[in-house]
Amino acid sequence: MIKYDLHSHTTFSDGRLSVAELLERATEKGVDVLAITDHDTTAAILPAQQYIEQNALALELISGVEISTRWESFEIHIVGLAVDIHHPELVKLLETQQAKRQARAEEIGRRLEKRGYEGIFDRAKELAAEAEITRAHFAAALVERGVAKNIQGVFKKFLARNKTGYVPSQWCDMATAIAAIKAAGGVSVLAHPARYQMSSKWLRKLLNEFSACGGQAMEVAQPQQAPPERQFLGQLSREYNLLASQGSDFHYPMPWLDLGKNLYLPKDCQGVWQFWQANEEC
Repeated sequence: MIKYDLHSHTTFSDGRLSVAELLERATEKGVDVLAITDHDTTAAILPAQQYIEQNALALELISGVEISTRWESFEIHIVGLAVDIHHPELVKLLETQQAKRQARAEEIGRRLEKRGYEGIFDRAKELAAEAEITRAHFAAALVERGVAKNIQGVFKKFLARNKTGYVPSQWCDMATAIAAIKAAGGVSVLAHPARYQMSSKWLRKLLNEFSACGGQAMEVAQPQQAPPERQFLGQLSREYNLLASQGSDFHYPMPWLDLGKNLYLPKDCQGVWQFWQANEEC
């Protein structure tokens, strides 16, 4: 059976493994098909393709991206899979998203420095290295200064809604992201739908609008997931006629989360890989 992991991150966004380290780990964990889906960037894709070819890895790479969008009062993430990373519409959207991400990071830095954390923006930028600065980089910088024991603690104290370092996002809407993914020949996947902390009624409303905008798939299977949740999401994928995806949303190794770990789809779900398999046959 083919092992798919269709949601992962590298140091080009907020992952902790380089492209080479991610690919080697995926191979070690027996992943056959891996999608790299960094936040609002496809910068890792070409280096990954080159590394796989140069090292003859037995791994199929799916070109992907995770786009942040706004919907109602929620930040909704949409994964694009099997995209043409050079398509002008997608390139333009990601450039706009990155500019918004930079502006948000600068404002977070200003707010935290007013609180007394001098130089925090510069340290977050150092930690980001080749990537755009994210809230996770600020959190890591604050953990270094001992304000909390871990990144989750920093978010609760400083970066969550209504906290000192919280800056509302100004992302594109769902329709814009879905249109760019479609223009680039890819499939749009609603990422981790159970994480948005919304009621079943609101989740169904989200799925209705996602489908109406042209969304084609939703993530159903993730490593940290109770069986009833996976079954419920599988039911929703069938109910809304959406392809089902599976992905670890891997950022770095953890005891309870790793590449390819505990990923399987409930019975009768249609795997999202049918999308690019069908395109290959055309």
